[in-house]
Amino acid sequence: MTMRQEDTNPMPALQGLENRGSSVRLQAALAAGTTPDPRFVDKLIERCAIEPEFYVRDMLTWALTRHSSSLTVPKLIDELRAERTQARSQALHTLSKIGDRRAWPAITRALLTDPDDEVARSAWRAAVVLVPEGEEPVLAGVLAAQLGRGERETRSSLSRALIALGEPIMPALRAAMTDPDPRVRQHAIATERLRRDPEAGFESAIEEAKRVVALGPTGQEG
Repeated sequence: MTMRQEDTNPMPALQGLENRGSSVRLQAALAAGTTPDPRFVDKLIERCAIEPEFYVRDMLTWALTRHSSSLTVPKLIDELRAERTQARSQALHTLSKIGDRRAWPAITRALLTDPDDEVARSAWRAAVVLVPEGEEPVLAGVLAAQLGRGERETRSSLSRALIALGEPIMPALRAAMTDPDPRVRQHAIATERLRRDPEAGFESAIEEAKRVVALGPTGQEG
């Protein structure tokens, strides 16, 4: 009887998530995903918000994807209102991996334009995965309005998100290519170059875009 009680107690499997050793936390997350239990979900989500190691967070996300989306998705949506930026970004990342489009209404404009770059990048990735058919042009407009934002990693993430939306991005992208802000024009031109030649690489595309902008309107391609 004692063994049966221990077998049904989820706490031993979860205690490793609190361990100081990142390898122990990684193994605990792996175990939670290998043998899913609904009682793991709250603790896994809670840990996502504070886990400092990227590879452990990635395993926590994997563990959550192994559980029923009917249980995880509503709880992850609740996390999108958390004050802690990591809680929001990791919940968005996990929702993008689960891919349940019931989460789409929770991907708000506020999240897509969050002042924290990591949250915004996670929201862009989630939005591209979850956007319903027919909503792509609206999403493209929200994303294109942020062209020129942030440093290289953020700009590269935004370009990839826009490109993933396909043809619906073109009206917003063409408009951005004539924006008064040269940084916006550079980013829009680089995104279009990458759309046509995905192998070019963002750094190469942005350097070429800078040259095009420096040449003025006559140097831009239609």
